[in-house]
Amino acid sequence: MMAEPPAKEEQEAPVTQVETNSQTDSQTKQTPDAVDGSPQPHTQEETTTLPDVLSEPKETIDFKVMWNKKKYDITFPLDDTVEMLKKHIHSLTGIPPAMQKLMYKGLAQDQKTLRELKVTKGAKMMVVGSTLDDVVAATTVDKEAIKEEEKKEKSQKESFSSQKLHKKILDKGKPDDVMPGHKGKEKLPTVPLSGMLNKSGGKVRLTFKLELDQLWIGTKDRTDKLPLGSIKAVVSEKIEGQEEYSIMGLQLGPTEASRYWVYWVPSQYVEAIKDAILGKWQYF
Repeated sequence: MMAEPPAKEEQEAPVTQVETNSQTDSQTKQTPDAVDGSPQPHTQEETTTLPDVLSEPKETIDFKVMWNKKKYDITFPLDDTVEMLKKHIHSLTGIPPAMQKLMYKGLAQDQKTLRELKVTKGAKMMVVGSTLDDVVAATTVDKEAIKEEEKKEKSQKESFSSQKLHKKILDKGKPDDVMPGHKGKEKLPTVPLSGMLNKSGGKVRLTFKLELDQLWIGTKDRTDKLPLGSIKAVVSEKIEGQEEYSIMGLQLGPTEASRYWVYWVPSQYVEAIKDAILGKWQYF
Protein backbone atom coordinates (compact mmCIF):
# COMPACT_ATOMS: atom_id res chain seq x y z
CA MET A 1 0.00 0.00 0.00
CA MET A 2 1.41 3.27 -1.05
CA ALA A 3 1.64 5.93 1.57
CA GLU A 4 -0.28 9.18 0.94
CA PRO A 5 1.90 12.09 0.14
CA PRO A 6 2.12 14.53 3.01
CA ALA A 7 -0.40 17.36 2.87
CA LYS A 8 1.02 20.53 1.56
CA GLU A 9 1.36 23.14 4.17
CA GLU A 10 -0.97 26.04 3.57
CA GLN A 11 0.92 28.67 1.78
CA GLU A 12 1.33 31.69 3.93
CA ALA A 13 -0.05 34.94 2.58
CA PRO A 14 2.60 37.45 1.82
CA VAL A 15 3.03 39.95 4.52
CA THR A 16 3.08 43.52 3.40
CA GLN A 17 4.96 45.67 5.75
CA VAL A 18 2.94 48.75 6.73
CA GLU A 19 5.02 51.82 6.88
CA THR A 20 4.54 53.54 10.20
CA ASN A 21 5.23 57.04 11.11
CA SER A 22 7.24 57.52 14.21
CA GLN A 23 5.61 60.92 14.79
CA THR A 24 2.57 59.65 16.70
CA ASP A 25 1.23 63.16 17.25
CA SER A 26 0.52 63.42 13.50
CA GLN A 27 -1.43 60.16 13.29
CA THR A 28 -5.14 60.37 12.75
CA LYS A 29 -6.85 58.69 15.62
CA GLN A 30 -10.04 56.72 15.00
CA THR A 31 -13.06 56.68 17.22
CA PRO A 32 -16.06 54.36 17.11
CA ASP A 33 -18.45 57.11 18.20
CA ALA A 34 -20.01 57.67 14.78
CA VAL A 35 -23.68 56.85 14.42
CA ASP A 36 -23.06 54.18 11.73
CA GLY A 37 -20.33 52.55 13.77
CA SER A 38 -17.61 53.45 11.32
CA PRO A 39 -14.52 55.07 12.75
CA GLN A 40 -14.38 58.81 12.42
CA PRO A 41 -11.39 61.11 12.57
CA HIS A 42 -10.95 62.54 16.02
CA THR A 43 -9.62 66.04 15.88
CA GLN A 44 -9.04 68.51 18.73
CA GLU A 45 -11.42 67.74 21.55
CA GLU A 46 -14.42 70.04 21.62
CA THR A 47 -15.65 71.19 25.00
CA THR A 48 -18.39 73.52 26.16
CA THR A 49 -16.88 76.10 28.44
CA LEU A 50 -19.03 77.29 31.35
CA PRO A 51 -18.15 80.32 33.38
CA ASP A 52 -15.51 79.47 35.89
CA VAL A 53 -17.47 81.20 38.58
CA LEU A 54 -21.23 81.53 38.41
CA SER A 55 -22.20 85.05 39.38
CA GLU A 56 -24.12 85.14 42.59
CA PRO A 57 -27.47 86.97 42.56
CA LYS A 58 -27.25 90.50 43.91
CA GLU A 59 -28.78 91.19 47.32
CA THR A 60 -31.86 93.34 46.84
CA ILE A 61 -34.11 95.43 49.06
CA ASP A 62 -37.83 96.20 48.72
CA PHE A 63 -38.91 99.78 49.39
CA LYS A 64 -41.30 102.46 48.15
CA VAL A 65 -40.65 105.58 46.09
CA MET A 66 -43.15 108.42 46.42
CA TRP A 67 -43.64 111.15 43.85
CA ASN A 68 -46.53 113.44 43.00
CA LYS A 69 -48.92 111.56 45.34
CA LYS A 70 -48.03 108.26 43.67
CA LYS A 71 -46.31 105.28 45.23
CA TYR A 72 -43.99 102.92 43.37
CA ASP A 73 -42.91 99.56 44.78
CA ILE A 74 -39.21 99.13 44.04
CA THR A 75 -36.92 96.11 44.30
CA PHE A 76 -33.33 97.21 43.78
CA PRO A 77 -29.81 95.89 44.49
CA LEU A 78 -28.43 97.12 47.79
CA ASP A 79 -24.99 97.72 46.33
CA ASP A 80 -26.18 99.83 43.38
CA THR A 81 -25.82 103.59 43.63
CA VAL A 82 -28.36 106.40 43.90
CA GLU A 83 -27.32 107.46 40.40
CA MET A 84 -28.37 104.04 39.07
CA LEU A 85 -31.62 104.21 41.03
CA LYS A 86 -32.41 107.58 39.43
CA LYS A 87 -32.18 105.98 36.00
CA HIS A 88 -34.69 103.35 37.11
CA ILE A 89 -37.00 106.01 38.52
CA HIS A 90 -36.75 107.86 35.20
CA SER A 91 -38.22 104.80 33.47
CA LEU A 92 -41.14 104.85 35.92
CA THR A 93 -41.91 108.56 36.21
CA GLY A 94 -40.36 110.27 33.20
CA ILE A 95 -38.29 112.59 35.42
CA PRO A 96 -34.75 112.90 33.98
CA PRO A 97 -32.09 111.82 36.51
CA ALA A 98 -30.51 115.29 36.47
CA MET A 99 -33.84 116.78 37.57
CA GLN A 100 -34.41 114.36 40.45
CA LYS A 101 -33.70 114.91 44.11
CA LEU A 102 -34.05 111.77 46.23
CA MET A 103 -34.82 112.35 49.88
CA TYR A 104 -34.00 109.63 52.42
CA LYS A 105 -32.92 110.92 55.80
CA GLY A 106 -31.83 114.03 53.90
CA LEU A 107 -30.65 114.50 50.33
CA ALA A 108 -29.28 111.23 48.91
CA GLN A 109 -25.95 111.74 47.13
CA ASP A 110 -25.52 110.12 43.68
CA GLN A 111 -22.35 108.17 44.54
CA LYS A 112 -23.82 106.51 47.64
CA THR A 113 -25.15 102.94 47.51
CA LEU A 114 -28.43 101.93 49.08
CA ARG A 115 -26.47 99.91 51.61
CA GLU A 116 -24.44 102.98 52.57
CA LEU A 117 -27.67 104.93 52.98
CA LYS A 118 -28.93 102.11 55.22
CA VAL A 119 -32.15 101.73 53.25
CA THR A 120 -34.35 99.19 55.06
CA LYS A 121 -37.12 96.93 53.84
CA GLY A 122 -40.39 98.83 53.41
CA ALA A 123 -38.67 102.23 53.69
CA LYS A 124 -40.07 105.27 51.87
CA MET A 125 -37.90 107.37 49.59
CA MET A 126 -39.21 110.70 48.32
CA VAL A 127 -38.56 112.06 44.82
CA VAL A 128 -38.66 115.80 44.18
CA GLY A 129 -38.71 116.90 40.56
CA SER A 130 -40.81 117.52 37.48
CA THR A 131 -40.83 116.01 34.03
CA LEU A 132 -39.56 118.13 31.15
CA ASP A 133 -43.10 118.33 29.75
CA ASP A 134 -44.40 119.72 33.05
CA VAL A 135 -41.60 122.27 33.29
CA VAL A 136 -42.08 123.46 29.72
CA ALA A 137 -45.85 123.68 30.15
CA ALA A 138 -45.50 125.70 33.36
CA THR A 139 -42.91 128.14 32.08
CA THR A 140 -43.50 128.69 28.37
CA VAL A 141 -46.56 130.93 28.68
CA ASP A 142 -45.17 133.09 31.46
CA LYS A 143 -41.54 133.23 30.36
CA GLU A 144 -41.64 136.60 28.63
CA ALA A 145 -43.72 138.22 31.39
CA ILE A 146 -41.29 136.99 34.04
CA LYS A 147 -38.31 138.31 32.10
CA GLU A 148 -39.95 141.74 31.97
CA GLU A 149 -40.53 141.65 35.71
CA GLU A 150 -36.92 140.69 36.30
CA LYS A 151 -35.75 143.61 34.20
CA LYS A 152 -37.94 145.96 36.22
CA GLU A 153 -36.62 144.47 39.42
CA LYS A 154 -32.99 144.94 38.39
CA SER A 155 -33.67 148.51 37.35
CA GLN A 156 -35.08 149.36 40.73
CA LYS A 157 -32.50 151.13 42.85
CA GLU A 158 -34.57 151.25 46.00
CA SER A 159 -33.97 148.27 48.30
CA PHE A 160 -36.83 146.19 49.64
CA SER A 161 -36.17 147.50 53.13
CA SER A 162 -36.69 151.09 51.93
CA GLN A 163 -39.90 150.48 49.98
CA LYS A 164 -43.05 151.64 51.67
CA LEU A 165 -44.77 148.26 51.19
CA HIS A 166 -42.14 146.50 53.25
CA LYS A 167 -41.03 149.26 55.55
CA LYS A 168 -44.35 149.40 57.38
CA ILE A 169 -43.93 145.74 58.37
CA LEU A 170 -40.26 146.04 59.29
CA ASP A 171 -40.96 149.09 61.46
CA LYS A 172 -42.96 146.84 63.78
CA GLY A 173 -39.70 145.22 64.80
CA LYS A 174 -38.46 141.68 64.88
CA PRO A 175 -41.00 139.21 66.30
CA ASP A 176 -40.05 137.77 69.68
CA ASP A 177 -40.67 134.17 68.63
CA VAL A 178 -38.85 134.26 65.27
CA MET A 179 -36.21 131.58 64.79
CA PRO A 180 -32.57 132.65 65.33
CA GLY A 181 -30.85 133.91 62.18
CA HIS A 182 -27.29 134.41 60.98
CA LYS A 183 -25.44 135.31 57.76
CA GLY A 184 -24.15 131.82 56.94
CA LYS A 185 -25.82 129.00 55.03
CA GLU A 186 -27.62 125.94 56.38
CA LYS A 187 -29.85 123.15 55.16
CA LEU A 188 -33.57 123.36 55.82
CA PRO A 189 -34.42 122.44 59.40
CA THR A 190 -36.55 119.41 60.14
CA VAL A 191 -39.20 121.63 61.76
CA PRO A 192 -41.35 124.34 60.13
CA LEU A 193 -39.90 127.84 59.78
CA SER A 194 -42.04 129.86 62.16
CA GLY A 195 -42.38 133.24 63.84
CA MET A 196 -42.21 135.23 60.58
CA LEU A 197 -44.67 137.84 59.29
CA ASN A 198 -46.67 138.26 56.08
CA LYS A 199 -47.56 141.56 54.38
CA SER A 200 -50.57 141.97 56.68
CA GLY A 201 -48.34 141.75 59.73
CA GLY A 202 -49.79 138.37 60.74
CA LYS A 203 -47.72 135.41 61.84
CA VAL A 204 -46.78 132.92 59.12
CA ARG A 205 -44.93 129.60 59.05
CA LEU A 206 -43.47 127.67 56.13
CA THR A 207 -43.58 123.85 56.16
CA PHE A 208 -41.80 121.97 53.41
CA LYS A 209 -43.55 118.68 52.60
CA LEU A 210 -40.97 117.34 50.17
CA GLU A 211 -42.55 113.88 50.18
CA LEU A 212 -45.68 115.50 48.70
CA ASP A 213 -43.77 118.01 46.56
CA GLN A 214 -45.60 120.79 48.43
CA LEU A 215 -45.01 123.94 50.48
CA TRP A 216 -47.55 124.64 53.22
CA ILE A 217 -48.02 128.30 54.11
CA GLY A 218 -49.75 128.50 57.45
CA THR A 219 -51.34 131.47 59.20
CA LYS A 220 -53.61 131.77 62.20
CA ASP A 221 -56.71 131.30 60.06
CA ARG A 222 -55.69 128.88 57.29
CA THR A 223 -53.04 126.69 55.67
CA ASP A 224 -52.45 126.86 51.93
CA LYS A 225 -50.91 123.75 50.41
CA LEU A 226 -49.01 124.82 47.29
CA PRO A 227 -47.39 122.42 44.78
CA LEU A 228 -43.73 123.39 44.51
CA GLY A 229 -44.11 123.51 40.74
CA SER A 230 -46.72 126.28 41.02
CA ILE A 231 -44.20 128.72 42.52
CA LYS A 232 -42.67 130.54 39.55
CA ALA A 233 -39.82 132.40 41.22
CA VAL A 234 -38.34 133.34 44.58
CA VAL A 235 -36.77 136.72 45.32
CA SER A 236 -35.03 137.74 48.51
CA GLU A 237 -32.98 140.49 50.09
CA LYS A 238 -31.34 140.85 53.49
CA ILE A 239 -32.95 143.36 55.82
CA GLU A 240 -30.81 146.48 56.10
CA GLY A 241 -29.19 146.72 59.50
CA GLN A 242 -30.26 143.18 60.41
CA GLU A 243 -28.70 141.10 57.68
CA GLU A 244 -29.15 137.88 59.65
CA TYR A 245 -32.79 138.07 58.48
CA SER A 246 -34.27 138.49 55.01
CA ILE A 247 -37.38 139.54 53.11
CA MET A 248 -38.59 136.85 50.72
CA GLY A 249 -41.18 136.96 47.93
CA LEU A 250 -42.73 133.77 46.55
CA GLN A 251 -44.09 134.45 43.06
CA LEU A 252 -47.31 132.45 42.67
CA GLY A 253 -48.30 133.84 39.28
CA PRO A 254 -46.80 135.44 36.17
CA THR A 255 -46.41 138.99 37.55
CA GLU A 256 -44.87 140.79 40.48
CA ALA A 257 -48.32 141.44 41.91
CA SER A 258 -48.67 137.72 42.69
CA ARG A 259 -45.75 137.64 45.12
CA TYR A 260 -46.45 136.38 48.62
CA TRP A 261 -44.15 138.32 50.93
CA VAL A 262 -42.59 136.83 54.04
CA TYR A 263 -40.58 138.93 56.51
CA TRP A 264 -37.89 137.99 59.03
CA VAL A 265 -36.83 134.81 57.26
CA PRO A 266 -33.58 133.55 58.87
CA SER A 267 -30.96 134.34 56.21
CA GLN A 268 -29.09 131.06 56.62
CA TYR A 269 -32.07 129.17 55.12
CA VAL A 270 -32.72 131.40 52.09
CA GLU A 271 -30.61 129.42 49.60
CA ALA A 272 -31.95 126.09 50.87
CA ILE A 273 -35.51 127.39 50.43
CA LYS A 274 -34.78 128.40 46.83
CA ASP A 275 -33.21 125.02 46.07
CA ALA A 276 -36.14 123.14 47.59
CA ILE A 277 -38.72 125.16 45.63
CA LEU A 278 -37.01 125.71 42.30
CA GLY A 279 -34.26 123.13 42.32
CA LYS A 280 -30.91 123.88 40.67
CA TRP A 281 -32.35 123.54 37.18
CA GLN A 282 -33.99 126.87 36.38
CA TYR A 283 -35.10 127.61 32.84
CA PHE A 284 -35.55 131.34 33.24
